[in-house]
Amino acid sequence: MNISFTDKQTEYIASQVQSGDFQNASEVVRDALRLHQVYRHRVIEELKAEIERGWSGETSKRSITDIIEAKKSSRLQ
Repeated sequence: MNISFTDKQTEYIASQVQSGDFQNASEVVRDALRLHQVYRHRVIEELKAEIERGWSGETSKRSITDIIEAKKSSRLQ
């Protein structure tokens, strides 16, 4: 497997190794992937819970247009 990093990412990885927290670049990348996996799992679980809440909640009396307009208005404020 060949992975390319930006200069900024390469500098960050090198700084983590230099700090002594990691022995080498592979450890930094493996740790980042573990954290990404945990984060992604949590986000997906939260989304599933919100979808379930939406399906089991009361039906909205607002139309799609009403919802879109309310969202647009909230962005302007």
